[in-house]
Parts: sequence; C-alpha cells; structure tokens
Amino acid sequence: MELNDRQKRILEITKEKGPITGEHIADHLNLTRATLRPDLTILTMAGFLDARPRVGYYYTGKPQSKLIADHINKMTVKDYQSIPVVIQEQSSAYDAICAMFLEDVGTLFVIDQQGVLTGALSRKDLLRASIGNQDLNAIPVSVIMSRMPNLTVCKSDDLVIDVAKLLIERQIDGLPVVKDTSNGIEVIGRITKTNVTKAFVEVAEGDMD
Repeated sequence: MELNDRQKRILEITKEKGPITGEHIADHLNLTRATLRPDLTILTMAGFLDARPRVGYYYTGKPQSKLIADHINKMTVKDYQSIPVVIQEQSSAYDAICAMFLEDVGTLFVIDQQGVLTGALSRKDLLRASIGNQDLNAIPVSVIMSRMPNLTVCKSDDLVIDVAKLLIERQIDGLPVVKDTSNGIEVIGRITKTNVTKAFVEVAEGDMD
C-alpha cells in the first residue's frame, strides 16, 4: 500500500501527538475535518492508525510488512471461493473430459443423486483412464475418481493462507469448499491456486479494505 504525502504527514502527527482527535489533526494541516476523513478512514482500515471514541486516533506502531501479514492471516475462503464444477458419479469418463474442457477447470467434484460429495476427479485421473484402448463412454466416473473420505476439503471460514499451505503440501490444484448437511457433505464452492494467487495479488497491489 503506497501512502500519499498527506497520509504520511497524518502518521507523523499522530505518532508525535496521539491520541489526537481528527479535528486537531485537521488544524495541524490547515484542512477541514471533512477533507481528512477519507485519509483517516484508509489509514485506520489499513491498520496504521487505531481510533477510540471520545479519545481520538493513535499510531499503532506496526510496520507495513506486519500490517500486510496481519491482513493475510485474516483472509477467509468465503471471500475468494468460486462456483464449484460438479459431475454426477454415474457420468462417464468421456462426459467428465468434456465438462473439464468446457468449464476450463483442473478438477471436477463428484456428487451422488442427493448432491452429496462422494469424490473428486483430476486431469491425472482422466489421463490414466485414457491410456490403452478403453471405451471412455463405458467407464463411470465412480470407478476412477478419488473417493471420500480421502479428499482434502475446506470450509468457508477457513483461512486462505491455510488453504495455500494445503495446496502446496498435497500438490493439488484446488479444494472443494464444503458444508455439513443432514444428508452428508455438500459442495458449496471451490478454491484453487488461481483464487489464492488473485487474493495475494490484491494484497500486493494495496487492496486491503
């Protein structure tokens, strides 16, 4: 996050004189409180400043690297997950290849007739099924998929940084985002290496609201 000159001056004043009210900061800069409000909001939301009612603003003392780390450690899956791409377990391997190509994804999540997650299908699974002269129309997805409970899953409230570590550790492209229901585990989203990369790019570009 790149601060402008006025924001840097606000930090200097707050560091020297805080806690200090917004009105007093405005007086030091010969500006109106309304003019300063956006800067104070940005600095507070970014974590450079903290504010206490009837007391004022004070400098948190955190370096920007620490603020970025704090922000990353609060990012949750629900803010970055995508719509899941699912396929019925009775579908054929050929159907799965078509779905993967049309949806441009690396993993399909397999569900039963009640919508419960039963497995996952990767490019490697389909490649193995394609070797030889097998009829892909005759091979059901359920035969070649990775089955529950051996799948790695996550929840919407999990941290993005924890998911990133799982993707690296397990050497997989993405995880199903799930929730527990009376019937079993339901897929409500997916989070992939691309989702995680976009999240970290936002932080790098200063979008930390």
